[in-house]
Formats: sequence, C-alpha cells, structure tokens
Amino acid sequence: MTALVRETTFQMLGRRLRSPAAWSETADLFAILTVASLPWSTSLTAIFNAMFLICMVPFLDLKAFLQSLRRPIAAAPLALFLLALVGTLWSDAAWGARFYAVNPTVKLLVLPVLLYHFERSRRGHWIFIAFLVSCALLSVMSWLVAFNPGLSLKPYDPQERGIFVKNYIDQSQEFTLCAVALAYPVLKLLREKRYWLAGLLTAVALSFFVNMAFVVVSRTALVTVPIMFGVFALLHLRWRNIAIIAAALVVGAVLAWQTSPQLRKTADTFMSDYTGYKERGEPTSLGLRLEFWRKSLGFFAEAPVKGHGTGSTRGLFEQVKTGSGYQASAEVIGNPHNQTLNVAVQWGIVGVVILYAMWLVHLLLFRGDGLANWIGLLVVVQNIFTSLFNSHLFDFHEGWMYVIGVGVAGGMVVRERQAKPKVVEAGS
Repeated sequence: MTALVRETTFQMLGRRLRSPAAWSETADLFAILTVASLPWSTSLTAIFNAMFLICMVPFLDLKAFLQSLRRPIAAAPLALFLLALVGTLWSDAAWGARFYAVNPTVKLLVLPVLLYHFERSRRGHWIFIAFLVSCALLSVMSWLVAFNPGLSLKPYDPQERGIFVKNYIDQSQEFTLCAVALAYPVLKLLREKRYWLAGLLTAVALSFFVNMAFVVVSRTALVTVPIMFGVFALLHLRWRNIAIIAAALVVGAVLAWQTSPQLRKTADTFMSDYTGYKERGEPTSLGLRLEFWRKSLGFFAEAPVKGHGTGSTRGLFEQVKTGSGYQASAEVIGNPHNQTLNVAVQWGIVGVVILYAMWLVHLLLFRGDGLANWIGLLVVVQNIFTSLFNSHLFDFHEGWMYVIGVGVAGGMVVRERQAKPKVVEAGS
C-alpha cells in the first residue's frame, strides 16, 4: 500500500513537471510572493524573483519571447541596460565601480519577462491584491512601531518614526501608490452602486493617508500625491466632480495640517533646509540635492553626447570637492538624486533619450480604461515625478515597483487588446 501511494505521488509529480500550465501557476505564485515581500525584505524579493525566472525556463516559447522583445515597451528597458553595460568601456572609474553601477539597471531585464508572462497569464490581478494587502499590513505595523519604537527592526531614529523595516521614503512611495490607485476601483464601485465595498476600499485608502499625515511621510510623496490625483481627475472625472473633490481634498489637507505636528514639521523643513544651505552651506537634505544637481549639470556639459561612462559619477564629485566635511560642497556621492542627471552624467544625451523614450512608450501603453491601464499609468507617472528628486528607477525598492507594476499591468493590457478583435469577430 505504501509503495502504491509513493508510486502515485511520483506519477502526479511527474505529470506536473511535464505540464506547462503547472509551471505557469508556479511562476505566478512566485511573482505574487515577490511583490508581497517587496515592502518587507530586499532578500526575499530577490529570492522569489529568481524562482519566478527559473519557473519560466522549462516551457518558454523562445521564438515568441524573442519576438516580444522587438516591441518598444520591451526594447527600451533592454536598451538602457545595454547602454549601461557598453558605457563601462569609456569610463575612467575602477572596473569594480563600473560593474557596480551596472547593477541597478539589471532589474530592467525582468520587465520584458513580466510583460511576456502576464500577457499569457490571467492571474495578474492577484499581483495587485498581494501588494495592497502587504502594504496594508505594513501600515498596521507602522502604527504599532510609532507607539512602541522597540518593535522596529531598525535602530531608533526620530526622523524615521513608525518605520518597521527599510525607510520612510520607500514606505511613503508604497502607501501613496496604493492609496491613489484605489481611487479607480472606488469610483467604479460607486457607479455600480456597490456602496459597502466602495466604502471598505475608501477606508483602506484613507488609512494610508492618515498614516502618512500622523506617523511619517517623505517630502517627495507630499509633492507627488497632488500630481497623481490630478491625473486621476483629468482622466476619470467631470469638471463638476473635480471641483467638489478638490474642495474636499483641500478641507482634508487643512484638517490634517492643523491636527498633525508631524506633517507641519515635514513641510517646514523645505524652507529651513534651503535657508541653511544658501546662507551657511549646510549639508541639509534639500541643500545637498541642489549642490548635486548644480555639479551634475557641469559634468554633463563636459561630455554631453555619451557622458563620462558607467560608474564615473563618484570620481567626478571627488574631483570638485571643496570646503570642510560639514559643508554641502564637500559631499561626495555616486548618485545625484535625480534620475535624468544620473543618466546624463554617465551616458550623456544618448542615455537621456533612451530613458525618456522608455517612459514615453510605457505611458502610451496605458492609454485606455480599466484597472490595469490605471495602475500601469500611475506607476509610470509616480516614477517620473519622484525621479525629479531621486534616482528611483535605479533604486532597489522604487525600481522594482516600476518593473513589476509596468510588467504585470502591461502584460494584462496587451492581452486585453489582443482579445478584443476576437470578441468582435465572434459576435459579428
């Protein structure tokens, strides 16, 4: 009997190993685990993503996959990675620094794979749900840490109140994306008169905003939230509704401002940081960015066509370092905290053209209605505007948010567009 059970088990396992559908399901599972772990752990994200890629191999249609790489939505991120790789040839940096600078672009290679897979898989919506649930749980943990800092896995830092793992910038990007993304399904549910579910999702969205208002929020999020809501309003609301919602948002913002010392403190740092930098050369957060941008524009002007090469940024900052260690002009960094300048310094106008071409083709991909279109568009818009203040495409957390968001939503959108002619033909 035991031998029979063992034999049956091996037969079932063998059938699953030979089944393309089973491998596809397993790949979906690891994709879900990847996005669910993203708010919590860089290591788990990397491990689950590697397992996802491995599960793609056994039954990959190589010819179809290679053909899919010809599409601009897949070719553009590949081109940026290849430019980073080729850019090592004319860089003056040590080879270790050159290959280290290539590393942030490697994640872009996964984007075409996700596009290909979720063009065929029907489980893309589970990726969105997993990310939302994971961020909601992190929000709960953030409140617990705010009241009991000893629960945090990070050393106590008053600037990062309520942070369990990672940092307040990453957490703010997650919460902002989830909160604004929920506006579309809430609106759709209200139009369908499904008020209870709409109310539930509204409460979840508000919980993210309340956390950012009363626990911790990044200044980048404060700047980009109105832009993201503006995009939603222009695409999905009538002018009368825009006016009503805008008035409600203003009232909510005023209430949050009056009741949240943390929010006022975060906003006040804009002016204090600028004053400290301009008058005393202090290395404040805003002051450092202004210093990095000024110097980076000078580096770009020295090599405007092909840049200084991959990994050259830190060496360039070392050459122009001035002042004492307590001044912004003395700071040396390999990341100018602006995605365009990060690319321009290393690969010149060639790199900037490829970067903006990638953003453009991905924006155009998400023209149209539907949840996948909305989420994909929002991911691209968020990345573009937050990259004014950071190199978010190359940062681990925000970069993976872009790769996964565009890859999954893009695959779903392509599948839906390919299915529409068949539906029309069947009904004619």
